[in-house]
Amino acid sequence: MDRQALTDQFRVLHVPGTPLVMPNPWDIGSAKVMAGLGAKALATTSAGYGFTRGLPDGAQLSRDQALAHAAEICTAVDLPVNGDFENGFGDDPDTVADTVRLAAQAGLAGVSIEDTVVPGTGAYPFDLALARIKAAIAAAKEVGIVLTARADGWLMGGYDQAEALRRCQAFATAGADVIYAPGVDVDTTRALIATGTPVNLLATGDMRDLSVAEMASLGVARISIGGGLARVAQRALIDGTRAMLEQGDFTILNGAAASAVVDDLMRGPQT
Repeated sequence: MDRQALTDQFRVLHVPGTPLVMPNPWDIGSAKVMAGLGAKALATTSAGYGFTRGLPDGAQLSRDQALAHAAEICTAVDLPVNGDFENGFGDDPDTVADTVRLAAQAGLAGVSIEDTVVPGTGAYPFDLALARIKAAIAAAKEVGIVLTARADGWLMGGYDQAEALRRCQAFATAGADVIYAPGVDVDTTRALIATGTPVNLLATGDMRDLSVAEMASLGVARISIGGGLARVAQRALIDGTRAMLEQGDFTILNGAAASAVVDDLMRGPQT
């Protein structure tokens, strides 16, 4: 399926109250597993991919690295893929717009742009944050890609939930396809949904204790996990290696996935 068809497919998957569950793979293998298990769309994760490169999260990847990684995932699966492109790899609106155009060239159906200054935890001033998103929206319309505008300041400690809501409301008014304020509570989530623009919910904090049905009842249109599953894999790696080296305990290996199951998922659908 060509990129524009995948983009069109991605748009229609955003149904408030019937959310798209969008897992975040961190490499080709995890993308193929998630696709093979029935995912309808995927999203890259800067945290998860950074781990594969030996890097911590937070603007440690270059734009070229993020684009190459996104292109690999797009080639590996016949699904819409959304790109986690952090702050757009630059402070000024023109750089953000260029990043959105390059995201489309990489084969992505969607791209997310944050309002936080990276590396670091601070947020761009409101007017600059809005100007950056307006530039991203214009570029997204030009190249035909789904633009998710993110207010990450609450998650990063840069501002409160009221400011996250104010920013997302402004992003929605400007024409963002999806709005996203990671980590906000149920009340703020409902206020985001009241904008009428599709809302992405991150399964983190208290939200990860909710079922998909409970998240759907809030009216969200998309659920993502960010680096969540990558960190689960890291936890198994840390705990298992520590047990082997410190206690001589290999029992964690009893929970390994069967080779035949993994091999089938890596091969993909057989025609």
